[in-house]
Amino acid sequence: MMRENLPRLAAVVAGITVGVAVLIAAFAWPAANIAPREVPVAVAGPAQFVTEVTQKLDHMQPGGFTVSAYSDAETARQAIRDRDAYGAIVAGRPPAVLSAPAASPAVAQILDGIAAGIAAPGGQAHATPVVPLPADDPRGAGFAAGSLPLVLGALLGGILSFVAFRTVGLRLVALAGAAVCAGLSAAALLGPWLGVLTGGYPATAGVIALGLFAGGGVVVGAASLLGPLGIGLGAVTIMVLGNPLSGATSAPELLPSGWGAFGQWLPPGALTTLLRSVSFFDGAAAAAPAAVLLGWTAFGLALAAAAHLRGRSARQN
Repeated sequence: MMRENLPRLAAVVAGITVGVAVLIAAFAWPAANIAPREVPVAVAGPAQFVTEVTQKLDHMQPGGFTVSAYSDAETARQAIRDRDAYGAIVAGRPPAVLSAPAASPAVAQILDGIAAGIAAPGGQAHATPVVPLPADDPRGAGFAAGSLPLVLGALLGGILSFVAFRTVGLRLVALAGAAVCAGLSAAALLGPWLGVLTGGYPATAGVIALGLFAGGGVVVGAASLLGPLGIGLGAVTIMVLGNPLSGATSAPELLPSGWGAFGQWLPPGALTTLLRSVSFFDGAAAAAPAAVLLGWTAFGLALAAAAHLRGRSARQN
């Protein structure tokens, strides 16, 4: 009996071992390699000042920052509000450093270090927040912690909708209802109750519902078309790749080169960026992540339609 089960036992042990290794690599590798990589920064002042600051930043962190020149402090501030830059360095004695902790607390800390580095000898300086985090979540810990339940909600919503119903149509209806209700409750919890998200309640609930349906719809569509393999592919897309590469705890520009940008094309990354835009920046730069979520929604519906057509064809034959 034992000998007959050896191949299956070996396969289970190998599968668990590989799975743990993949999860460690997916979650620990990006976190262990956090560093600025082409972080957009505005520099306001004369051309000579812009050149000097650019050289200093390149010396401090080669390849860490992408500098855009602005004429004055107000245009640099507007660039931060429009999400064209994470912060700014403005000419003065000493130069002023501006930041946007709401865009990324981790980048704001880096800009605090830059501010201390360019302060007068013996002086202490911190970056001045242009778009601060809410008073109830001053370090952004609530936002970072709240992102994981949303990712899990999308994944579990898709799996449960697939398991609970036999037809593709009912699976999508169940997922849509769950996404709307979960979006309403999550927006209430993260917004008025906890004070983590400060945007308008309807917009916040709509963004969360769209993110849940976009991620869950891929799971429903893939599972309806491919069975258990589809669930696995959905889990890899949303959890194994999407969650650690979302930038929720840091910023896409702080993740290993290329991976942060790739993460913005996955549902968790797009949802994180869209939530920040809607909640803290009055919708600035919301078009791109919204388009990504709508694209995943369309892809999930296309997979579901293909599964439905295949099932109908099989019944007719």
